Amino acid sequence: MLDIQLLEKGFSPGKALGLFAKAHPEAGGIASFVGKVRMDEGVKALELTHYEPLTLPGMHALAEEAQARWNLDGLLIWHRVGVMRPQAPIVLVSAAARHRRDAFQAADFTMDHLKSDAWFWKRERRADGWHWIEPREQDHDDLARWR
Repeated sequence: MLDIQLLEKGFSPGKALGLFAKAHPEAGGIASFVGKVRMDEGVKALELTHYEPLTLPGMHALAEEAQARWNLDGLLIWHRVGVMRPQAPIVLVSAAARHRRDAFQAADFTMDHLKSDAWFWKRERRADGWHWIEPREQDHDDLARWR
């Protein structure tokens, strides 16, 4: 079961994870990651924009690739777009599998792709205005592990 959503409003990671776990009682393990807007460097807001004709289909293709690589019972990928404040959840990835290693690797793989190889553009608002954010070298290295 795939649960792929592009969200324009906030969400509760705890509630989402509870419902996901309930939907997959046969899973031996569930690995999850919640990404939040950082509070560092004077960030007042984060804005994520996207290219709608590619974003959701790309998220579905990514989920299908994860399912092909690992034996999963379910995969949840929720990603926010729009303007968010510090500490707001941006992304939630959760993988349910019979065995923990499949769940861990699927969640890690999915996040590495969302962070560096996705259809989102990010910019931060600080005291001196808006600044575009590019993936770091480490983000590209993390993504390269899966090739």
